[in-house]
Amino acid sequence: MDKILVVDDEPAIVTLLSYNLKQAGYEVVTVTDGEAALNLGLQQPYTCILLDLMLPKLDGMEVTKRLRQEKVRTPIIIVTAKSDEFDKVFGLELGADDYITKPFSPREVLARIKAVIRRVTPVETEPTPSVAAPANRAIMTVGDLQIDQNKYRVSRNGENISLTPKEFELLVYFIEREGRVLSRDAILNHVWGYDYASETRIVDIHISHLREKIELDPKKPRLIRTVRGFGYEFVGDEHV
Repeated sequence: MDKILVVDDEPAIVTLLSYNLKQAGYEVVTVTDGEAALNLGLQQPYTCILLDLMLPKLDGMEVTKRLRQEKVRTPIIIVTAKSDEFDKVFGLELGADDYITKPFSPREVLARIKAVIRRVTPVETEPTPSVAAPANRAIMTVGDLQIDQNKYRVSRNGENISLTPKEFELLVYFIEREGRVLSRDAILNHVWGYDYASETRIVDIHISHLREKIELDPKKPRLIRTVRGFGYEFVGDEHV
C-alpha cells in the first residue's frame, strides 16, 4: 500500500487530508513539525510527502533541502499560501516536485499525488529483461552534454551538473522530443502528470532553473528556446 507522510501543524488540515487519503486507499502517517518530518523522511520510505512550509522547529524549506542533500528522492509536494510566489519558486529550486496553494480541495491533492506516483514508478521499478530499455537510450549526448538515465546524472566535459529530479525529467522529456514545439500545457501534462491551465507557471520556473544549469549563456538560450505564443523547443546537436 502506498504510504503518504502528511506534515502540517494545523489540526483541521491534518484531519481533512488524512480522511480523504485513507478513503482513497493510502496509508497515512502524520507529524506536526519539521524535525519529526525530517527524521521520518530519512528513516522510512514513503510514496509521497505533503509538506507545509510554515512548521515548528524546522520549516518546510529546510526539510526539503536536507532530504535532497541526503539523496532522498521521495516526491515532495509543498503546501503554501496562494500569495507566496517566492516560497513556491524557492521550494522548487531546493528540489520539491510540486506545490499546492491554500486553500485547496482534497480532489486536487489526490490528483497531484497520483501524478507524482505515476512519474516515479518507472524509475523505482527495476525493468525485467524482456522490457529493459535499449542500451543506446541509457546514455544521451547533446553537444557537450552527456545524460546518463541509469544514474540520473548530467555532465559537461566530464564535470557533473547537479539537477533536481524534476529538472532531470524535464531535460529528458525535451531531448526525446527534439525539434518539436511543445506547449506549456503539454509539458505540464506529460512531465507533471496533470492538466491545470492555471498552473503552467510551474513549467516556466523549472525551465528557467534548467537553463541556468545547462545553457552556456542562460540569457541567450540555445538548447531550450522560447517560441513566443506557443511554448518551448529543444534544439539539438546540429544547431549548438
